[in-house]
Amino acid sequence: MKCAIMSGGLGTLLLGLLLCWPVTETGGRVTEPEVDLVPVVAQGLQLPLYLTHAGDGSGQLFVVEQPGTIRVIMQGILRDAPFLDITHRVQLGGERGLLGLAFHPNHRKNGRFFVNYTRRDDGATVLAEFRRQGLSLQASTEERTLMVVPQPYANHNGGMVAFGPDGLLYIGRGDGGSRGDPQSRAQNPAELLGKILRIDVDGAPPYVIPSDNPFARAGGRPEIFASGVRNPWRFSFDRETGALWLADVGQNKWEEIDLVTRGGNYGWRIMEGRHCFLPEKDCHVEGLIMPVSEYGHDQGRCSVTGGYVYRGRNLPALRGSYLFGDYCSGEIFAIPVGSGVVAANEPRVLRKSGMRISSFGEDEAGEVYVVDHRGGLYRLGPSPVPPGR
Repeated sequence: MKCAIMSGGLGTLLLGLLLCWPVTETGGRVTEPEVDLVPVVAQGLQLPLYLTHAGDGSGQLFVVEQPGTIRVIMQGILRDAPFLDITHRVQLGGERGLLGLAFHPNHRKNGRFFVNYTRRDDGATVLAEFRRQGLSLQASTEERTLMVVPQPYANHNGGMVAFGPDGLLYIGRGDGGSRGDPQSRAQNPAELLGKILRIDVDGAPPYVIPSDNPFARAGGRPEIFASGVRNPWRFSFDRETGALWLADVGQNKWEEIDLVTRGGNYGWRIMEGRHCFLPEKDCHVEGLIMPVSEYGHDQGRCSVTGGYVYRGRNLPALRGSYLFGDYCSGEIFAIPVGSGVVAANEPRVLRKSGMRISSFGEDEAGEVYVVDHRGGLYRLGPSPVPPGR
């Protein structure tokens, strides 16, 4: 185990932390933990964007396909019949489509789940609820709409939805698109775009505002939990600490990883990563929370894809590391996590996958999967030991 004392000027959370990165000493040479990509589905998926589980003990995995379907993997086999098919409601193209899926924490009993998609008629983003009966492998297409957010441009739709450890539903909203957030929506508390939202779906319909949301009483849209994001492409909760990890896609230079807290402002469009964006110099950073990590657009990198803090058993050397990737380079990165927080540090490359990494996924046991937008699905596992090693 390799440890170092690190400090950063990013607030009290990031000062004086003891961070440990598990490594292997080989002939005096330090090597990173080795990971393998174990094929789960090699073909049959169409533009997969996300993988998750229902938390019902069934072991089933659910894959979101961008055109508007959700597929089921049961005992390692991809079923032909979709779990849900709403392609007739979904507008597909670029960053639009069926973008997110979250099963209710009590899904086994109530059958409820929630999706986020781009509406075919007008390109608006829809948050909707569907249900299934018991453990049926096909859900009803009867929809209950909770939220419709108009999209001024075709890109930066966000789309991630996930339940937090508080039982509330979190929603990622991009800044509405175009270049440089031209209407500065991410910094406008009267706008839902460019935000992380939080709602209670168990109260009076369509939803209830949590009483401790930053603007629950006044000052902005009450659904807002955090602001200043550009295009949040995947966030997740550490299943042990509850910390909310977010990957926010940058403009042309910097990709960032954030630790999100209630009421936090993560800087866009003032900042891109830890760098001034508008204005390009001498921007005012007071009240803004800087990323815990960032990387630039070199070596073929272009767009961050958020993942998970690894809490599984198959890769003990990576336990407690935040894993994520880049869509263009296909690299899989890791950040060591100490006591639930990290100091400012650059991501470490675990391996180059050769994929278009559209998402990561997690099963009930905490094992992590990599989703290739071109149709493949893989599980992270230990690299095979060569004979005689």
